[in-house]
Amino acid sequence: MTDETTAEGSRAHPGPRGWRAAAETALYGPGGFYRRPEGPAGHFRTSVHASPLFARAVARLLCRVDAALGRPAVLDFVDVGAGRGELVGGVLAALPADVAARTRAYAVEIADRPAGLDGRITWLSDLPDAVTGLLFANEWLDNVPVDVVEVDSAGVPRLVLVAEDGSERLGDPVTGAAADWLARWWPLPAEEGLRAEIGLPRDRAWAAAVDRVVRGLAVAVDYAHTLDARPPFGTLTGFREGRETAPVPDGSCDITAHVALDACAAAPGPPYTPSGTARTLSGAAHRPADTPSDAPFTPARNMPHTPPDTAQEPPSTAHGASGTARELRPARLLAQRAALRALDLTGARPPLALASTDPAAYVRALASAGEAAELTAPGGLGDFGWLLQPVGIPDPLEREPEGR
Repeated sequence: MTDETTAEGSRAHPGPRGWRAAAETALYGPGGFYRRPEGPAGHFRTSVHASPLFARAVARLLCRVDAALGRPAVLDFVDVGAGRGELVGGVLAALPADVAARTRAYAVEIADRPAGLDGRITWLSDLPDAVTGLLFANEWLDNVPVDVVEVDSAGVPRLVLVAEDGSERLGDPVTGAAADWLARWWPLPAEEGLRAEIGLPRDRAWAAAVDRVVRGLAVAVDYAHTLDARPPFGTLTGFREGRETAPVPDGSCDITAHVALDACAAAPGPPYTPSGTARTLSGAAHRPADTPSDAPFTPARNMPHTPPDTAQEPPSTAHGASGTARELRPARLLAQRAALRALDLTGARPPLALASTDPAAYVRALASAGEAAELTAPGGLGDFGWLLQPVGIPDPLEREPEGR
């Protein structure tokens, strides 16, 4: 890689630029990856597609939020980065009838509404103004584009510039808010070749999402890393047709990078409370599959950006999009396996005796246990990080609210 600054390219074929701008165009611009007619189907899958058990677990979480809210007349469920609506549809199907009747379901996605979607689901390109209930963002933040930096031969972090064919070179030194974020959340030793991804756009996107929650819970699920275990060379990668590939910002592949969830946790309100499992987050990669994907939605054009400086204010109250004061409880990070076990998904095998008394039930239970094991597996989906931000209610995964 050479140490050069960017050259001005043509409007149609821009020259090398930062990865954030390049990925934004490649993923979400005209003809971008998430706007292509076939969508992300066949490129990768998420927990949503691994098993319907995931949607059922999220439905149980929504019921806990409902109980903590006192069972309001209208209960919101917002699926951020809804893809083709698989998660929100699965959650509605899994809810008890009385809860489903009160649930106002939203799918937030940049792509067009798919044909045949449940008519109860409202399809939006931006978040609803005010949410009382559960906002759930599964593998959304990893596709919020970020800039990449690399340490040069003099030990200085510099912006990595990328051309449309994926070739890279170094640009200017990192300065301003990006440099401040790097120093706090991903400090790089002065060793040539080390890399980092500047997560500031994700912090702001998450803060803007939490800002819409008047009361309830906001959850982000993604492959993640924390300050004590940042990857030395970053995590930027691509996925195409079920295989990991070099990231090329030409619209032909998904472009993704693991999420500094601890930085996101600090963005909306008081400092987060790490759980004992937070240090085990390893950030598993997308899992290839031949099923449609829960495609992410980018906030860059539609969502307001909330400066991360608000995270440093000591009061535990904040004003949401509606202008009303809200109580932000401490955020918490935990691994997916711990979150799903707290939602009664364990992956335990059925008793062998069931095979004798009811063989069909045993086979069904065994298949379900296998799916649960995949969702909670170390080194795979079980290592995904869950970021929980309660707003005006207790953390519903710490203990189940009374009356359920």
